[in-house]
Amino acid sequence: MISKLFINGVKLRERGEGYVFSLPAVRHLSQLSFSSPVSFLVGENGTGKSTLLEAIAVNSGFNPEGGSRDFRFSTSDTHSELADHITVVKGIRRPTDGFFLRAESFYNVASEVEQLAGSGLAGDSEAAMQSFYEGSYGGKSLHRQSHGESFLSLVLHRFRGNGLYLLDEPEAALSPTRQMTLLARIHEMAKNGSQFIIATHAPILMSLPGADVFVLDEEGISCIPYKETEHYAVTKLFLDDPDRMLHELLGEPDR
Repeated sequence: MISKLFINGVKLRERGEGYVFSLPAVRHLSQLSFSSPVSFLVGENGTGKSTLLEAIAVNSGFNPEGGSRDFRFSTSDTHSELADHITVVKGIRRPTDGFFLRAESFYNVASEVEQLAGSGLAGDSEAAMQSFYEGSYGGKSLHRQSHGESFLSLVLHRFRGNGLYLLDEPEAALSPTRQMTLLARIHEMAKNGSQFIIATHAPILMSLPGADVFVLDEEGISCIPYKETEHYAVTKLFLDDPDRMLHELLGEPDR
């Protein structure tokens, strides 16, 4: 069967000497294959999931700080050298849209959008700028929305479909209810030809039916069922008996 994905996998061509090659996600990487239109990269802090996602994004032509392939701004050149050492295995289809969304530098992306809107790209008139925002960003400047609202506006209005979308911890600005909204949007777009690769800690997002969940840890990279992830198990354990968990954590009597 011919894959319908835009990216079928990632191969590490050669190892370098920098710190990035000591991260578990990279140390155990030889080839990572994608078979679902939605793939989650999960693991503890420091395992390298965001670093791996960043390398995939940069190798695929996206700006290291986020945005579409047309964004070329840079506020700080801090991305790792991993992108120069991997090969992104592309499918036969080509996306007509794409975006690299990362929580830690989203403010910089919003500022770049603001600059583009006022630089003549949107037009000189206030009406032209309003039209620019309505077309892709929910009707107003991302800086005039809350962090969570701007995240969701981007996904709901800027993500046009038939695209490659790389999301780094998108849950960072979202309430549980908004995470469910994002989950539904990802599901809808994936059914209609888009591909998502997402680094996350959020059990709600990981629950997406049919998605592949890749766990990155000291033992390597493995694809496991959602309910076998530590994220699901720990969250369920806490919600099933929060008093007991708080007693264990805080050493205080059960309430």
